[in-house]
Amino acid sequence: MMSPPTVDKFLAEIAHIVREKNGLKLQQYLRYEPPLEPLYNQMISEIRQVYGANSQNALENKCKSFIPEYEEGDEGGSRSSFITFMVKYFNFLRDLDIGNLVETHDQLKALLNQCILALGAFSMGLTILPTVISLSQTLARLAIGLDKRPDLTEHLNRRESTVGGEEAVERVTLVESSANVIREAFKKCLSERSGNISGIDSNGKPEGRRIGIYLTANLCLKLFFHCRKLRSAEQIFGNIYQQSPPLALFPASQRVTFLYYLGRYLFANSHFYRAQLALQAAYDQCHAQCINQRRSILIYLITSNIILGRFPSAQLLRRSDAAGLSEKFGPLCTAIAKGDIASFRRYLDLDSENAEWFLSKRILLQLLNRCEVLVWRSLARRTFLLSGSQGDAMNKKAPTLALQDMLALAIFSEKKALSPNEATSQALADGQTNTRPPHTNSIFLFPKATTPPPISNGYIDPDLADAVDPEPPILPTMETIESIVASLIEQDLLHGFISHSSHRFAITGAKSASPLQVGFPRVWDVLSARADKEVPGWVREEKKASSFGGRFGPGMVVNLSGARPVGAAPA
Repeated sequence: MMSPPTVDKFLAEIAHIVREKNGLKLQQYLRYEPPLEPLYNQMISEIRQVYGANSQNALENKCKSFIPEYEEGDEGGSRSSFITFMVKYFNFLRDLDIGNLVETHDQLKALLNQCILALGAFSMGLTILPTVISLSQTLARLAIGLDKRPDLTEHLNRRESTVGGEEAVERVTLVESSANVIREAFKKCLSERSGNISGIDSNGKPEGRRIGIYLTANLCLKLFFHCRKLRSAEQIFGNIYQQSPPLALFPASQRVTFLYYLGRYLFANSHFYRAQLALQAAYDQCHAQCINQRRSILIYLITSNIILGRFPSAQLLRRSDAAGLSEKFGPLCTAIAKGDIASFRRYLDLDSENAEWFLSKRILLQLLNRCEVLVWRSLARRTFLLSGSQGDAMNKKAPTLALQDMLALAIFSEKKALSPNEATSQALADGQTNTRPPHTNSIFLFPKATTPPPISNGYIDPDLADAVDPEPPILPTMETIESIVASLIEQDLLHGFISHSSHRFAITGAKSASPLQVGFPRVWDVLSARADKEVPGWVREEKKASSFGGRFGPGMVVNLSGARPVGAAPA
């Protein structure tokens, strides 16, 4: 059999690069994404002619002849996994069909898996790392692209929807399966044991394969967030928190990306103060020219701060990376500040024109659920400004707020929220039909005679016949207002006490400061004062012995000094 000259030349160059341990040059030589240069096309043609599907042993022997498994100076390390990778690399080039992206994805995933095995070899780890990163980035990009093309992956969904003829408990998606492969590379980078035990070399930089920790972690996080597998993302954060060198030692691009995903994870788990700490650090370290990246960070940073009672400034919203955000968040902040429960609920209603945008960013429910308490606080404050008693320090009379006044404003706001739009009502009166429908609950505001007649020929479930009962709406009562004010007091958002007999809220401690300042403390000051400043997952200067999320895991160091024997009585 004639030896293919291009393949021989290529393998000779690869062998030379491996001996030099030049990882970047190796990654540049191992091309696999089309369009390829003519030399690679010539090599592919030779592989197809000489090394078909039934010539794997011959191809492996060819690779071994140029890249021996053992070589002097390798400190006993084996290159067998790298040789197997090279065989798979040639097979990938030979069988590549750009018209079948799903099959290409599977082949690329298998190629990366073998490359990760070579990453674990002591003699090849650092040399093969740039190639692992390159393959991982391509696999992640291809997986997300395919996920946006259900017409190409529909057969996979049908194939994986059942296991052994029975419905699967949880199907692993194409994106998640890609992330799981890349996660193996992350584990190998994180578990590097060579060099200093701290993982930092004499120049203060990450040592060995540790330089790939955040590169691989960020790719995993990107895929896990795309397929909404936050539990898997939590494992990434936990492993890093336990074993990684400080984040500050890694390049800015890696820091910013990691802090962005960490902030989003904390936001999704309702740790809003911790989320804004991570997101603020990501925003501050992101280059000013990275407009799209800064905008993505800013959306969640602004949302976290609004929930914590801190609104974006006009100066911030005028920045180029905040273009369009003033229109989204401005009306919301206005409604919260005014205590306008009607505008607040209408703005975040699922039928509103802005709901789709908030839902697409996965921030609607957090804003709706967490900011309503701020609206009620603002309503109480507004009521005090309108009709509150300033008190008399000389006669020891505390400043008070009549809860009946707050109830009147609350009822007015609720009716306003439930009432149909005036323009809609007029349009209906004029006989127009192509108008936006009124709020669903508006049917409760009108007497039975004004409700639309039932459809006589339609079927009505007997169990639901009385479901829509045109009774008056359930409006706030004094008990409701007292409960809300009591809750605000319990959360330290109001300072004072309730007089149930006179239905008033009295402000305490107003002798040395204004009643408004004492009775209605700043929300941000209250929440930030009691927040935990430690951000699990963010490794700063020192390692923490506490576990991520309160759980112990591999690699944890637990101090047992002074521990009592089992069953011993407490001191």
